[in-house]
Parts: sequence; C-alpha cells; structure tokens
Amino acid sequence: MHKKITKAVFPVAGLGSRFLPATKASPKEMLPIVDKPLIQYAVEEAAAAGITDLIFVTGRNKRAIEDHFDLNPELDSALAGKPELQRIARGVLPARCRCIYIRQAEPLGLGHAVLCAQPAVGDEPFAVLLADDLIDARPPTLARMAQRFRKEGCSLLGVEPVPRAQTASYGIVSPENARSAVTPIRAIVEKPAPADAPSTLAVVGRYVLTPAIFRLLARAKPGRGGEIQLTDAISALLDEERVLAMDIGGRRYDCGSKLGYLQATVELGLRHPAIGKPFAAYLKKRPR
Repeated sequence: MHKKITKAVFPVAGLGSRFLPATKASPKEMLPIVDKPLIQYAVEEAAAAGITDLIFVTGRNKRAIEDHFDLNPELDSALAGKPELQRIARGVLPARCRCIYIRQAEPLGLGHAVLCAQPAVGDEPFAVLLADDLIDARPPTLARMAQRFRKEGCSLLGVEPVPRAQTASYGIVSPENARSAVTPIRAIVEKPAPADAPSTLAVVGRYVLTPAIFRLLARAKPGRGGEIQLTDAISALLDEERVLAMDIGGRRYDCGSKLGYLQATVELGLRHPAIGKPFAAYLKKRPR
C-alpha cells in the first residue's frame, strides 16, 4: 500500500465575480447551500477521506473563511441555552482537522495557487478540492480517490463526461479507455474547442497529486492572462509518471455558475431533514 493522503489544498483566492454583488465583500466559497457554506461541503468531503491538514490558499476579502472554521467564544456563550445550535456551531471544523492559511498575493491561476501550498504540503502526495464543484456522491468522491491512490500510488483526476459543445470550459483528458471508471490518460488539454477536444471527459474539481507536480508548476510558463495552468503541469507530469482519470461517481453541481448554484440549493434543500418536506410541498404548489 502507498502512503495515505493527509493533506488537502483548497484554492479560495478567486474573486467570484459571477456572483456580484453578493461576493463584493464576502467570499464566494461562503455562499450557503441551504444552511452550510460551499467551503464546508468541500472540507467535510476531505475529512471523510482521512484528510487532517486543510490548506487554504486565500486572497483579499477571504477572512470570513478563517472566521468560519475558528472558535467563536462569544457565539458559544450566547448559545449556552440552545445545545443543538451550540453543537452545530462547534462542529464546523471536523474532528482531528487543522487549518493552515497561505496567501496568494496575485491572482495567477489555479496552478500558481497550488504551487503556493508547497511549503505546507512538503514532499507528500496531496489532494486539491475546488469548492465551486459541489459533488453529491456516496461514498464521497475524494474518499474513493484517496483509497485508489493507496493502491496505485499515482496522480488521479476526477472526471465526468460533458457535452462536446462545452469542452472549451474544461480541461479535457484523452483516456486509454473512455468506458472504464478508472483509466490511464494519454494527454490532457486545457479548454479545447469542441472540434479539437480529444474526448468529452472533463476534469472537475477533484485531484490527488504526487509532489512531483510542484517542480513542474515552478517551471511552467504563464499562459492566457498570465496565469499558470495546473493542466499544463499535469501534461508535463504525464512524461514522467502515470496519471489516472477516475469517474467522480456522483452528481456534480457547478456552483461557480448561478444556475448550478440554484440547482444545488433546490436538490439539497429537498433532502434537508428539517425543511425538505415543506419545501417540496411549496415547489409543488407554488404560484406560477
């Protein structure tokens, strides 16, 4: 068995401009799906995979993320007579997890954000989770990927098929076997035009990476907009190591878009233990 994954990187320095004005002074990762912010869903998925070190790569106006996962003695005291609410507030950070915050001074892309995490990751394999991609899967996607890593010992990319017309919005892999739930990849291309896409398997916000990626990110040349692309470093990694594509095994909600965010809110709202049934009744009978 290979080494267990214990560290996860959360790139959270983005501006969230598609959700303005809601994100003018508040991080997009703190947008709630019913009663829990997006970043907490990602953190809970990481914890379920055995992650203990949560590494947040932050930027300006992201202090709310730190506050969310910190203790709040004033709130705890105010909730002394409401034990259930007190339990919820205390349980935001999963047991045995610790938070590490690293500042990304300039918005130089996902690859640069991952590179910023190197001092905290060190020479170990690690996970990357993009909170924008909320994945509803049982068992959780990252838990399956971490388990597969212990068997394979190589980098894994979470993938799902997308319509060919949408390939220009994703990193697209060229798989050895497109019908397999886990397959080696031959190549990866960043945002190819539909006519040029090697497949319709898109990388969607979950990665398990070997530490070799840091050396490749450090020497990567900036691309469009001066950004360092994680996809380019993974492409270079293919010359040195196996990289596997793994089906995410659940439904992904693109909460970086307003439509995906609303879809997630509705679907998870319908399953919420407190308001699911009355919410379903409302949707069925709402005025049109």
